[in-house]
Amino acid sequence: MGILVLACTILLFTSGVKNVLPASGSVEKKVILIDAGHGGDDPGKIGINQAKEKDINLAIAKKLKVCLEKAGFEVVMTREADESVKGPEQGNKKSTDMRNRCAKIRETKPAMAVSIHQNSYTEEYVSGPQVFYYTTSAEGKEIAGCIQNVMNKELQIERPREIKANDTYYILKRSEAPAVIVECGFLSNEREAALLITDTYQQKAAESICDGIQKYFAAKM
Repeated sequence: MGILVLACTILLFTSGVKNVLPASGSVEKKVILIDAGHGGDDPGKIGINQAKEKDINLAIAKKLKVCLEKAGFEVVMTREADESVKGPEQGNKKSTDMRNRCAKIRETKPAMAVSIHQNSYTEEYVSGPQVFYYTTSAEGKEIAGCIQNVMNKELQIERPREIKANDTYYILKRSEAPAVIVECGFLSNEREAALLITDTYQQKAAESICDGIQKYFAAKM
């Protein structure tokens, strides 16, 4: 695993960020599932600027979908509108929504699942993207490392954060595919919250996640 994370870092600083993979056929139409966190009655975090996490998650997820499809991947979304995730279980409860997200992963059998979220903290100065993976998932850790490295570089993060293991987040625990949660920034940070509601920064965030995913697969070739 350490070799692959090192390979991601080497690729990042020696080959540039864009066009890591050659023609789209090289990804063999790998399926990537994108999960836009929250939605519907569940707004997620509320930013210092009153922005709703669910809206930012969906905006970045949609942009990521376009980036990945341009790179030759097949993309499945858990939601493409402001709504809870519909599936085999009915109801509006959070637990039902989460089970339906995991059911979508189980049904799709993707190469990886990427859940888009925004962070928040009691101290306003805390900022920067951070990628979470399930504690015992070696593959999840590799994916997280590649995405984190690229986001830190492309988004020019002054105080880069590191990937973090987690054994309690439902989608990480229950996913039958390698999964990561990408927290794109902190809505509790005034500067970052202002950036996260702009189309330009959302696009940059989406592109950096896409580039990290491509670097992960390139490192495994």
